[in-house]
Amino acid sequence: MAPLPRPSTRILDAGEKGLPVGAAGRTVADFLAAGPRLADLWTPLLVVDDGALDANIAFLAEWVAARGLELMPHGKTTMAPQLWQRQLDAGATGITVANPAQLRVAADAGIPAIMLANQLSQPEVVRWTADLVGAGTRVWSWVDDTRAIDLIERALGDAPAAPLEVLVDVGRPGGRTGARSFADAVAVAERAAASPAVRLAGVTGYEGSVAHGRGDDALASARAYIGELLAVHDAIAHLYDDRDVVVSAGGSAYPDVVGKAFAAASVAGDRARFVLRSGAYVVHDHGYYRRNSPFEGAGLRAAARGLARVVSRRDAETAIVDAGKRDFPFDEGLPVPLYAISAEGARMPLPGAEMTKLSDQHGFVRVSPDSRLRIGDLVVFGLSHPCTMFDKWCLIPVVESLDDATFDPETAVVTDLIETRF
Repeated sequence: MAPLPRPSTRILDAGEKGLPVGAAGRTVADFLAAGPRLADLWTPLLVVDDGALDANIAFLAEWVAARGLELMPHGKTTMAPQLWQRQLDAGATGITVANPAQLRVAADAGIPAIMLANQLSQPEVVRWTADLVGAGTRVWSWVDDTRAIDLIERALGDAPAAPLEVLVDVGRPGGRTGARSFADAVAVAERAAASPAVRLAGVTGYEGSVAHGRGDDALASARAYIGELLAVHDAIAHLYDDRDVVVSAGGSAYPDVVGKAFAAASVAGDRARFVLRSGAYVVHDHGYYRRNSPFEGAGLRAAARGLARVVSRRDAETAIVDAGKRDFPFDEGLPVPLYAISAEGARMPLPGAEMTKLSDQHGFVRVSPDSRLRIGDLVVFGLSHPCTMFDKWCLIPVVESLDDATFDPETAVVTDLIETRF
């Protein structure tokens, strides 16, 4: 596979959303060397705070390490190898991806250890994955059904050069993927242990599919689920070989619940590698994870903002901005107006302002009838749900800081462009 161009050598063209006309025909490196100001870019924009990224990455790396655990952050949140590398440099032991296309991006980026949080089912993908493993990349995939092992055997034959490492996916009725009972999970493990095409390498699951919110019932459900996961791990321990074993769970809503249970198992002498997969923490947000992360206000802060310009004020209580569903996430809450900067450079608070609707390319912001917002003013938005934030952008500008008290697009220099590969 031919490697994709690295961001610094990518030649920019006229279709790069948000970049000014003068960027076309230049490499990313040349564009950045000129020290462009954020004000030079065109709205709408998604902008990332470099200092917040670093702080978020360092915080969770230290939190996980202090408990003797590992982190393989979910790369599907950003699909940005530049950020994956920063996470690895901070101590992550691998990257998680959600499907074979993302696995290919991670392999092309040179990620040495990749968890595929999904079940292999297509023969061509099975054979490609085996070739990838044979070339030295370590890959763990999930399995929740003995038929999946049948398909892998059929694709690889009786004596594959590189058996695939699989983790038994533990689920619940009505959940997402995963074996639906303790007995089913054990049966999948027994089938995997007996197969020449795969290696039983541990257990896995996702507590976020069985618990929602931070209420007492949700936390109890998450704890009970992790207990079930660990019970399956204990029950199939005699089926493991003498190589390393992985026990994995932990998204971005319940890392505290998972971390506590995993740390206790590790201290008790379990030889497994206990791995969290939190991904959204790297960006955090002003909505879903602000409400649901245990680390809000205690280590994480929102690292992204949306910038949009007022393009219409024909109704007294509505300002129309030039950003819509193609630009900002909306599945877990609409963007939150934080403040505005007038076309003349004055900072304006927006008391009571609320985004009420997004169409494809426009946003509807309800304001007070006496609001001073005018056409040409810039509105800064907090955003919700990192997992549907980056996928709308191929290149995302980075500035040193987006501190809400001091941010000024006229002086903020674009220091990097994050390339996404969705």
